[in-house]
Amino acid sequence: MSAWPEPVERVSAVLRDEGVESTIEEFPEGTPTAEEAARAAGCTIGQIVKSLVFAGDGEFALALVPGDLRADRALVAAECGWSKARMATADEVVATVGFEPGGVAPFPRGDVAHVLMDPSFMRYEIVWAGAGTHSHMVMLSPLDLERLSEARAALISDPG
Repeated sequence: MSAWPEPVERVSAVLRDEGVESTIEEFPEGTPTAEEAARAAGCTIGQIVKSLVFAGDGEFALALVPGDLRADRALVAAECGWSKARMATADEVVATVGFEPGGVAPFPRGDVAHVLMDPSFMRYEIVWAGAGTHSHMVMLSPLDLERLSEARAALISDPG
């Protein structure tokens, strides 16, 4: 097996160190949207983990949201105890979690104060999350996702 790109190797190291049963796959065509990621992985769009970085009140949060739902900024702000939340800029994302937007992995968690995970992931045996680049994803159980990302369950999604 050839060496992974450095960001993917960071994700792989966490999985190895924790002894988690998982699979990292490369999708050369890329997985820029949840729809394309689901098609590439052969799963439902709800099994795709969108790892979104939010900023508020001088802190950052990582929100793990299913591909078929949208993160609600007001709900994220309320869960974090912030007055309001906004999407982090691309530079803030890289500085905070160490991954490029579109390739954000939910672990290692980076310099975030909060990790919030939509509880609807628990309806699945497996989910697919970003693994560090635009073309790598990791397949793992929602329970392992929650544990490795140090997330807490929070209703942060708006189906609209």
